[in-house]
Amino acid sequence: MRNDCFYIFFFCNLSAVFFFFQTPKPSFPANMRLRATCALLGLLLLTLFDSSECLQTVVRPDKGSTVTVSTELPVDQCAVCTVRGVNDTQTSCHSSLSLVPEEEVKLLFNCSQPIEQAYTVMITRTIECTKDSCTPTTAETQPSILTEFTRTFTWELKAPEKIIVSLNILGEGLMETSQPCPDGFQYLVATSKTSDKGRTQYCRGGSVTRLDLPDQAAVSLQVKPKAQVESVLFQASAGPLKGRTMVITVDSSTTVVVSRNPEEPECEVCSVDGATPSCSPTEKTLTNAEKLQLEFSCPKPEDVYSVKMNKKIECTQTSCTPAAGEVDPDLFKDFKRSLTWDMSLPERTVLTLDFPGGLKELSGAEKCQDGHQYSVSTTKSDGKIKTNSYCKGGTVSHLDLLGATTVTTEVPKGGEIDSTAFSVKAAPRGGRMMSVTPDPNTIIIISRVTSEPDCSVCENKAPKPICNTQRLTLKDPTNTSVEFTCPRPQDVFNVEINREIDCTETSCSGNIVQAESSLFPDFNRTFTWDLKVVSTRAFQLDFPEPGMRQIPNEETCPDGHTYSLLTYLRTGPATIGTFCKGGTVTTIQARYKGRMSLQVPGDRKLDPVDLKLTVGPETSMIAIVKVNLPRGVSDTNFITANYPSDFPDNQQMQWDFKVPGMHNYTVHFLDHTAPECLKNEVEVEYQKEGNKVTKLTLTDPQPEHQQGSFNMFLKNCETNRTLEGLALKYKVSLMRSGHPVLCNVDLTKHKGVSLQIEKVGSDPYCEMSIDSKVQEKIIVAAGTKASLSFLDCPNEDVRLTASKVIGCQNVSSCSATALTVPLLDSCLRMPLHSFTWHLIIPQDSTVDLTSPTGSLRQSLPGQECNQSLSLHFAEDNGVSVGDFCFNGVIQKVQVHANISVTATVQNFTKTRGPFLNVNFSQEIPETIIYRVSPKVSSPALLATPNWPQGMRPSSTVSWIVTLPSQYQANMHFVNLSQPKCKDRHTGIKVKMLGHEEEIMSRREDEQAEDKLMVPQSFYLNMSNCVPEDGKFGAMTKIVLQKKSNLLAIALGIAGALLFLLIVLAVVCIITKKKKKEKMNTESSIYISKGNMFVPGDRHFSKARSDNESHVYDSIDETMVYGHLLGDSSYADSMQDHYKGMQVDSYQTFTGPTDGELPVINEPDHGPEMDRDKTFLDPSMSFMPPRPRTPIDRQDSLGFQDRRMVDNELYTFKSTGDMNTIRLSAIDLEPQPPITEESL
Repeated sequence: MRNDCFYIFFFCNLSAVFFFFQTPKPSFPANMRLRATCALLGLLLLTLFDSSECLQTVVRPDKGSTVTVSTELPVDQCAVCTVRGVNDTQTSCHSSLSLVPEEEVKLLFNCSQPIEQAYTVMITRTIECTKDSCTPTTAETQPSILTEFTRTFTWELKAPEKIIVSLNILGEGLMETSQPCPDGFQYLVATSKTSDKGRTQYCRGGSVTRLDLPDQAAVSLQVKPKAQVESVLFQASAGPLKGRTMVITVDSSTTVVVSRNPEEPECEVCSVDGATPSCSPTEKTLTNAEKLQLEFSCPKPEDVYSVKMNKKIECTQTSCTPAAGEVDPDLFKDFKRSLTWDMSLPERTVLTLDFPGGLKELSGAEKCQDGHQYSVSTTKSDGKIKTNSYCKGGTVSHLDLLGATTVTTEVPKGGEIDSTAFSVKAAPRGGRMMSVTPDPNTIIIISRVTSEPDCSVCENKAPKPICNTQRLTLKDPTNTSVEFTCPRPQDVFNVEINREIDCTETSCSGNIVQAESSLFPDFNRTFTWDLKVVSTRAFQLDFPEPGMRQIPNEETCPDGHTYSLLTYLRTGPATIGTFCKGGTVTTIQARYKGRMSLQVPGDRKLDPVDLKLTVGPETSMIAIVKVNLPRGVSDTNFITANYPSDFPDNQQMQWDFKVPGMHNYTVHFLDHTAPECLKNEVEVEYQKEGNKVTKLTLTDPQPEHQQGSFNMFLKNCETNRTLEGLALKYKVSLMRSGHPVLCNVDLTKHKGVSLQIEKVGSDPYCEMSIDSKVQEKIIVAAGTKASLSFLDCPNEDVRLTASKVIGCQNVSSCSATALTVPLLDSCLRMPLHSFTWHLIIPQDSTVDLTSPTGSLRQSLPGQECNQSLSLHFAEDNGVSVGDFCFNGVIQKVQVHANISVTATVQNFTKTRGPFLNVNFSQEIPETIIYRVSPKVSSPALLATPNWPQGMRPSSTVSWIVTLPSQYQANMHFVNLSQPKCKDRHTGIKVKMLGHEEEIMSRREDEQAEDKLMVPQSFYLNMSNCVPEDGKFGAMTKIVLQKKSNLLAIALGIAGALLFLLIVLAVVCIITKKKKKEKMNTESSIYISKGNMFVPGDRHFSKARSDNESHVYDSIDETMVYGHLLGDSSYADSMQDHYKGMQVDSYQTFTGPTDGELPVINEPDHGPEMDRDKTFLDPSMSFMPPRPRTPIDRQDSLGFQDRRMVDNELYTFKSTGDMNTIRLSAIDLEPQPPITEESL
């Protein structure tokens, strides 16, 4: 049906009503006009109410049921209408509509809200029962009626008196609940239609299969829209009301009262003791009953009756009978119970109650959550009753009580209670006795401060003790026994210890020094000193450092030691002030006579200040207060005598303020009252040393921003005492007069950079502020601006650090970054102490750190970094990785975690980086990987992260060590500490790169070798466990060593020997052929082992006759006589293996390169026989017996002397220094390292 159907019918109906009143007898044409009008109105309103919802249905209630449809919305928004007449033109709309049983009606629902939520349907049936039957016998529902709405099916029960109606639940049982039912089927059972009590909610799916209900009870079922409801829910039957019968036993010391709540239904209780039962509709009292039968006329008397149980406990001074609060826990367990124990005891007896499990004291109207509530009431001797309430489960387990006591506990229905609620003991109330010896000239006054009865204080004197319930005074400086008749007299009495001190014109008879006193240590004590000097003078109290602080007179000090000073005037006592330790007041002078008091609570140890009492000058002031104002910014409050009461008439008070240099003070009147003066005026005077007095009134502006110490005077007039008098509270503010250093910091120019400034000096007057807020530590967040101020802060007393966050979201999009320090605002005059980069890596990635100089060095013992540069690496959890600097063996550091790098240099203005190059790469399996290239020239030290504190639990570290060619590594664990592991094991593994097998693998419970030789580049891994005790850390030293190839050496020696044999054979053959010939031509050759020389050079230390310089290893005859051959192609006709460069052998001469040179002939100075020597000593032969290590480059076979010239005689071109050239691929010495100073 259309949503606008309701408005069509509604307005047609309104038109019909209007037409009816206008035309009492309408004609046919008029009816036609009316219908036309309805049609027009309907068409017009279609567009106005298109958002409404409507429903039209036909309903016929069953016989015996009353159906009510209603809505809570106004009728102009939501209504239910009956539709009648020809073409359904007659409608009648209401907010609530009751339908007639067995009468079919057409209903129209139209509402601006969803109709499922706007309407409710009530379907009510009545079940009438006689004493043995019910009509109808079943509770039917009519499940198909108005299923679109929320429906409530209700069955009202009617039955004769004392007849019970039983409803047997068909289908699954019910379950009692206090929450909404999840399936939308909510049952409600009410024992009375007129009372809200006795209502119980149920859901389906429980064990309740029958409901026994009295007359006027009702059962209802509420279901959600479109819910499928069974047609029959209950089977009804009726029968006589069967009450509950129980058998109880009550002992003679217990009285039980069973009483009915007047608001509950009637229900009799009868006690059957004999032939005739004793019944009562309201209350039954039971005592001393053995197996007594009780009969209740209602099935659930626990909902109607409550039970009070009263027991008596009789006590003497030593015991109680019974000795515990006992109870039968099952007696009337289903009922709400109130258990009371009345305990009587003689005078001067203390009653002790012990509660198992403890109690928690309640305050005010607080209630116990579990319903178990205890009340303990004690009757005082004056008839007043003191009551405290408790809950179960607390810290109060022991109660000492004085006087008759009543304990009551409230137990809810079904509540559990122990058979022994508490234990009770009685003992004579002996109180406390102590020995007291007053000091000379000291009076001890013990006075009552509470109204607690039955406690007296007694002075044990012969022949009879002197007792008083209110006050006791002790003056005799002898040992006196004091007895209190209550166990805790400190809760009842206070103690005042008074001493009188008389002063002459020059000195006083005593001093205000109160050492630790053993008198009444747990009592609230007041120490008083009555001070007196001659009437024209003042007594002076000097307070030790750090002085005293004045507080309002009604307050107490935080440490419990509260000092007060009053002076006695002719008009009465005047309170000068109340003071605490630690303040600006250093001295007080008061006129003539006064009292100094110290109040200390009983729970505090006496710790007084050492007051010094002297005789002061003559004065007309009632008091002079001297104040030392502290350096820095401060606000100090002061009040006049008697504040907030009236300042004495015609009196003066003076304050002397000592102001530190370079400080300004300002006086603020915070609160004051001006009296009505009958004579003179109220004046406030200020005076500085050497200056005139400035007189002001209370309303005048007071001194502001002035320097120097000053005195302030307050003079009162003669006032009208019937009105408010003079009172003044003021404040003295102090601030520095220096000029702060201002700095506006703008971090929006530096992405991710933040600053931190903190005090490191001992000057307490250094004041730092950010945006006008004084701070001990200033933090300027990244991307913000701040106004900084520094007052009296030397640069060496503040420390500036900066940090920057460098984050990467995706490894593929992250570019390499160089860590450099940005140029900070120049107004920051303090030097930058350190700069920290926080490197944030993406998940499953690694940060790579490399040095811009090529390598890093970890600062370790033996290879420490100097103070010019330090790079501290730390993980984001604060665990240190280590300190590093430039120029070492570490080529790269890879970290699989967020890491911070902190650079510290001597002067950041000269060195701004780059300090490191940062790149992001894919994830590595270890926590940290070092790539290391050791040097030949020095050993390399490697240490685990956080050395020497130990590695982080469950972390791993690896070193990939690359060795140069022809070198091996000697690895030594110079320092290794192993923990006791709680979970997993530590591990040290070494394996060569490119190999799967491990050279070494050790755990913490295995003995590891401290030395290991690794023949090539290798991989060193260390992993930590979860330590139970100890730490895991290691320092490893790597030393490079040249490899020695024994096989090559052996083959070389064998080849050399073979070559030597061949040479010897050739020499022998040549010698035989030419032993007659003379050698007239000299030639020179280059011998790889030995010295190079020039024939004829006169540098030999021996004569030719006694040296072997002219003896040759071998002579190539073709080279000796080759220049005589005319064929220039001789050299070209030589075999190929004679051409080219031959390393470590004789080089064949292939012809002159720079023209012919004159032949240098060496004169013969020795015997001729020396020239005929064919063989050399083995040490000077061309092939030595074993290879020797060259001692210099010119001795190596890999170098050739450029001075030697390819001429006929292989002589030298010059006699200058040797100029070698490299002929082989042997590695040179390493270049000198790059130092940090080069940065």
